[in-house]
Amino acid sequence: MSLIKGIHHVSLKCCNDKEYEEEIHFYKDILGIPVARSWDAGIMLDTGSGIIEIFSDGQEDLPQGTIRHFALATDDVDACVQAVREAGYEVFIEPKDIEIASQPKFPARIAFCRGPIGEEIEFFCER
Repeated sequence: MSLIKGIHHVSLKCCNDKEYEEEIHFYKDILGIPVARSWDAGIMLDTGSGIIEIFSDGQEDLPQGTIRHFALATDDVDACVQAVREAGYEVFIEPKDIEIASQPKFPARIAFCRGPIGEEIEFFCER
């Protein structure tokens, strides 16, 4: 039985306000993807089968590139972490409960690991 239900979101990190506004314009205004929630440093757009998350507070030359990470939807973040840890992969953010201070508020349980070629993977459970 798979621990993963699908891709929850892809996260894009913009390096300046111009990039941030262009990203939002492209996905929201040109492609018509509706806003699910927003907060001071970010926005989530709902494609209907996954989220595009855009951050405004990026730095130059991100080591992981334009795509900051991808998030896998799961009902059990802790089981995912246990599975990857037992397989010898790095968990760099332990499971924790968060609440994105967006409108509306967005509680979740998350954790992060690195995949085989260094990709950042978030395990994401909506609460």
